[in-house]
Amino acid sequence: MDIRTKVVHGCKGYDSNTGAVSFPIYQSATFRHPGLKQTTGYDYSRLQNPTREELENTIAILENGEWGFAFSSGMAAVSTILSLFAPGDHIIVSDDLYGGTYRLFEEVYRKYGMEFSYVDTSDIEAVKASIRSNTAAMFIETPSNPMMKVSDIAALSELAKALRALLIVDNTFLTPYFQRPLDLGADIVVHSGTKYLGGHNDTLAGLIAVKDAGLSDSLKLVQKSEGAVLAPFDCWLMLRGIKTLSVRLEKQQENAFKVARWLCGHRLVDRVYYAGLPEHEGYELSKRQASGFGAMVSFTVREASLVERVLGSVKTIIFAESLGGVESLITYPIVQTHSAIPDNMRERLGVNDRLLRLSVGIEAAEDIINDLEQALG
Repeated sequence: MDIRTKVVHGCKGYDSNTGAVSFPIYQSATFRHPGLKQTTGYDYSRLQNPTREELENTIAILENGEWGFAFSSGMAAVSTILSLFAPGDHIIVSDDLYGGTYRLFEEVYRKYGMEFSYVDTSDIEAVKASIRSNTAAMFIETPSNPMMKVSDIAALSELAKALRALLIVDNTFLTPYFQRPLDLGADIVVHSGTKYLGGHNDTLAGLIAVKDAGLSDSLKLVQKSEGAVLAPFDCWLMLRGIKTLSVRLEKQQENAFKVARWLCGHRLVDRVYYAGLPEHEGYELSKRQASGFGAMVSFTVREASLVERVLGSVKTIIFAESLGGVESLITYPIVQTHSAIPDNMRERLGVNDRLLRLSVGIEAAEDIINDLEQALG
């Protein structure tokens, strides 16, 4: 079945008991037992809830996995994955990544004895050079946040399998509509569902998909024990958002191409980072491993003094954190999403005081461009 059909219908797609086309919100913490040692399949909503089950099965279907898991936030999902590892384990991490992920690794899990190396995972040789005898996993973002580096999922999967290590891919930027890492050999796919999957800036959510039964059992144990599960109403909002994923992403990508090209020609813009530009170093790899380039565009202005002017002048575009919603959002990574990253690491990556990140929405592309034009002056 085509992914465009999958996103509309999900797993069950409707309620078989009533025929409700919008899958119901089962707003119940507990469920009645028919009798002793009897169950309807649902006992307590921390363990499972029908609405959450529909969302979890839907993300598994979309990612071509076997099992899915829904959490209260993307960071709760990442934290659950890290619970699979033990003190002394070493994880290779994309050096260009969301600052909250870096903070979780360094300020929470490092004190439990875990080790992290931050590497340019778009460079296979650099990854090989960072391998240790205790390397247990690789955690990558591709495209990365905010510099849009593209890592070779299949090549990293082969490398990880040779080490008997796990490959974990954050697929937030492209979603399963454009990229399916499990098909390329990844072991775990994680999403901030808050972003494109939800699509309307109204829900916090984290999602995981896997193929391996052993991984599924381990993740399920942590999920039910720690209890950072997604509430039924938020699961319903996610299911509703996913139904329009294909049409939203196609429009956002179409707009992103136009905006990126326009930025490339502006006299006050120094450099544009968008994987859909043929001159992007990851362009050919992106075409091989994904069916689209997404709608995230980063760019540097020529002078840092321009940043405040742009952020204070945009009208159609909203100056806010987050990404992936129908509204275009602009973010200043150095003080917002990446403030937890050390200065020297940010500077090496190019996350400097001239860098802006744009999440292109579904508005008319001309209005987005006109807004940038007047804001840049």
